[in-house]
Amino acid sequence: MTDDDKIKVTILPTGTMHADLVWLLIDPGRMANRDNPEKLRDWVELPTHVVYIEHPDGKKLLWDAGVPRDWETRWAPPGFNEVFPVDTVTEDMWLDSRLRQLNLEPGDIDYLVLSHLHLDHAANAQLWANTGTKIIVDEEEKKGALSFDGYSLGAHIKSDYDGLELSTIGEDTEILPGIKLLRTPGHTWGTLSLQVDLADEGTMIFASDSLYRSESYGPPAIAAGIVYDTVSWFKSVEKIRGVAEKTDAKIVFGHDGDQIKELKTGVGNYYT
Repeated sequence: MTDDDKIKVTILPTGTMHADLVWLLIDPGRMANRDNPEKLRDWVELPTHVVYIEHPDGKKLLWDAGVPRDWETRWAPPGFNEVFPVDTVTEDMWLDSRLRQLNLEPGDIDYLVLSHLHLDHAANAQLWANTGTKIIVDEEEKKGALSFDGYSLGAHIKSDYDGLELSTIGEDTEILPGIKLLRTPGHTWGTLSLQVDLADEGTMIFASDSLYRSESYGPPAIAAGIVYDTVSWFKSVEKIRGVAEKTDAKIVFGHDGDQIKELKTGVGNYYT
């Protein structure tokens, strides 16, 4: 069996944000108390990535859509340009650059799967308007993300996805042989995780913001600062843990500055 007969997974870094760790991790070890009243602050790296998957049946899938080139102005109205600046990025990392490196146009992608519709995961989704690409989100995410009036609600910026034809799933769904979407809500109304069963690497689970970092996963799981539904979030972490233990999966966290350095990344550097 050659690589062309296997699922190929390419992780593509799309720039690094920085933020106060408290947005990602409510860590008791960093909280002030009576004996240590000084607040501790950690300004940490939040790498972003998309995942490009080539399936042996000829289909192409992209997981998430990265951060926007115009983040400074687009994120200014809700103030996220100040708390999540995309301040470590090179020209070759922007999503349109990544597509050119792959010799792809947006319409060459058969499936664009958005883990959720936050501004750092769906920002470039409009590249797929009227392309024929099937754009997939969780049904609860679509409902919630279109439920408000105005520019934004939290980290959802409606113009990122408004007007797009969004297909939905309402249960864990295998969209191609060996590629399954897992419903892991909590971070948002309908956050998804991606399970890929590979011939050589074994199972990989791309958790997106269901698990920001290794510390989030634990055990014990440590809740994130940005969580829509904490109870659902904890249930989703344990769901991922159950799948990972059953399949001996490697979990790829959504914004882990240490892990991204250990992964194979970039065009031509894929997992099979």
